[in-house]
Amino acid sequence: MKIIVLMKQVASKDAILRINKDSTWIEEGDLSFEVNESDGYALEEGLRLKEKHGGEVVVCSMGPQRVKSVIKDALARGADRAIHVVVDQLTNLSPYAAASVLTEAIRSEQPDLIMTGLQSDDNGFGQTGAIMAELLAMPHATIVIEVDASGEKLRVKRELESGWYQWYSMPTPALLTIQSGISQIRYASLKGIMAAKKKEIREVTPDAEAIGRPSHQRIEKIYLPEKTKQTQFLGDGNAKAGAVALAEKLHTEARIF
Repeated sequence: MKIIVLMKQVASKDAILRINKDSTWIEEGDLSFEVNESDGYALEEGLRLKEKHGGEVVVCSMGPQRVKSVIKDALARGADRAIHVVVDQLTNLSPYAAASVLTEAIRSEQPDLIMTGLQSDDNGFGQTGAIMAELLAMPHATIVIEVDASGEKLRVKRELESGWYQWYSMPTPALLTIQSGISQIRYASLKGIMAAKKKEIREVTPDAEAIGRPSHQRIEKIYLPEKTKQTQFLGDGNAKAGAVALAEKLHTEARIF
């Protein structure tokens, strides 16, 4: 079984974010970076499937040279080889453009399974994986919390709304977007770190046309949440009327009950 895991590098959760002068993105010059959380769980699930059923795990990540840190960490955890899609600027890439570039980078691999995180921690669109499945003409499942590849068909458990779950059978090749918390993520061992130095990292440079094509969406402005407060006096001094008004607001506006 050949499994491709897509991994994105994002700003660290504890990083201090500063908006650039054009209000189009954050200043990345002084940021520290880490692997996108749900992508880390996708890698772990891919490694566990490989350990059960054999095959190889190929990591694919897109971005500038700093993305190599994500790739090397994945190789140290147990991935067999990697593909680095070299793109210096990701800010202007829409989910469709990103999916198109990644699709062309992995198409020749002909994987049995493609796994990625549910969504990125920076943009949070949750679209790239599903668009890739469409471009590759593959069945796909989103918000996956369990994978069973022991039978003739792939069985996945999906998280639905309001505490509901769904088991779904699908053929392979297929694409899955993985929910965070699906399993316990392993750490890279010293042996794994040493072995990663000998593993292949293939660089792919996409066509300028693919990177520069018009985006289907754009970010108009990024700004910090404005802190405001407003005080309302309910009941006009009458405690009973105030309680009734408060209950009504909790029901109709806050929708707590």
